[in-house]
Amino acid sequence: MPPAGVRSTRPAHRCTECGHASAKWVGRCPECQAWGTLQEVGTPASPLRAVAAGPVTAPAVPIAQVELAAARAVPTGIDEFDRVLGGGLVPGAVLLVAGEPGVGKSTLLLEVAHRVAATNGPALVVSGEESAAQVRLRAERIGALHDQLYLAAETELSAVLAHVEDVAPSLLVLDSVQTVRSPAVEGTDGGSTQVRAVASALTAVAKSRGMTTILVGHVTKDGAIAGPRTLEHLVDVVVSFDGERHSTLRLVRAMKNRFGPADEIGCFEIGDTGVVGVPDPSSLFVSRRSAPVPGSCVTVTLEGSRPLLAEVQALVAGTGGGGSPRRAVSGLDSQRVAMVNAVVERRGRVKLADADVFAASVGGVRIAEPAADLALALAIASAAKDVPLPRGLVAVGEVGLSGEIRRVGGTGRRLAEAARQGYKVAFVPEDAGSAPRGMRLVEVPDLGAAFARLF
Repeated sequence: MPPAGVRSTRPAHRCTECGHASAKWVGRCPECQAWGTLQEVGTPASPLRAVAAGPVTAPAVPIAQVELAAARAVPTGIDEFDRVLGGGLVPGAVLLVAGEPGVGKSTLLLEVAHRVAATNGPALVVSGEESAAQVRLRAERIGALHDQLYLAAETELSAVLAHVEDVAPSLLVLDSVQTVRSPAVEGTDGGSTQVRAVASALTAVAKSRGMTTILVGHVTKDGAIAGPRTLEHLVDVVVSFDGERHSTLRLVRAMKNRFGPADEIGCFEIGDTGVVGVPDPSSLFVSRRSAPVPGSCVTVTLEGSRPLLAEVQALVAGTGGGGSPRRAVSGLDSQRVAMVNAVVERRGRVKLADADVFAASVGGVRIAEPAADLALALAIASAAKDVPLPRGLVAVGEVGLSGEIRRVGGTGRRLAEAARQGYKVAFVPEDAGSAPRGMRLVEVPDLGAAFARLF
């Protein structure tokens, strides 16, 4: 122990991956669980000192007098992307676009850069994963060649900043932030320290120049954005690009948005000519068949302000010789499916304990909101009884543990979309409001009443 009044000079250690500080060296970082990443950084920081007032960048003004012209969103010309962003790209904003490899992020952003270059001045695309020739081939394939669209292949932050100085773009696309390193910061390439330093530097440049910046980010095997969580706090907008590899459907979701709604969704279809927006995607999530089949029910989900028709399918089959029954789920929340399955058996008097139950959504869409509970319950009961539901039926409602059907938000918009698509009958909770023209509402207080009307 050092004498009283004498500050210890024992060196501190910091993790190069997550930045966690430790008074002593350990083999494994207590924060991120990485091995061999703690390095000596010198003596502990000195106590905080009083800070005197310094110069300000601009005087404080009443909020009503703040100029808004520089913060207006500029549409990109891609309607589905503009919907997710809240109207378009805001000058000086920093966006983080994340998604699995091969899902179409680079193709979509190359098209965005092409549209911006054609309408709003120079755009710069910096690729750290592909060569300039490879990006040029993709641009030629999707028709994204323009004199104001500049391209560079760099992995050094200093080189990226030099290109920004030379081109002075209105839009910078960096693909990806994990491939660019800063020589002024220690740490492995793509590590948390490097990613944080690169993102901080580009954010400062974007704000000072009024340059919109789009950073492409990697995702982990669990689908989360790779890198430190502070990366999501540094940027203004976080966009997730989702889609199954074997499907052409792509969904763009805003997970964070300082300039618009944070729950909007954009639908795209990927093909030989690039990523194309789908303005009316409801037909993609509903099967088209000549005759109804057991175990299928249509519901209406609400993604932001957009109602989407989605079909829920269920299959109930015997276990075939004993053993524990199987429960398989695709495109739905497994916990919610298990709850609805138990309510159907206990409150709806449908025997499922000795049967395999499979539940899935159609078209690759993921349904997580409770509004699909009633449709899922009707699909399971229909499959168990081997009785198809009537044609033109849609179901909207949340199922409680006691079997009651609860109201959900946006019921009017959901039913209006279903009526527009030609559905004639809707099973809804009590007090669901007025029915759209051409549609008949069937109010059901609980699952027992719904099953009695149908079966």
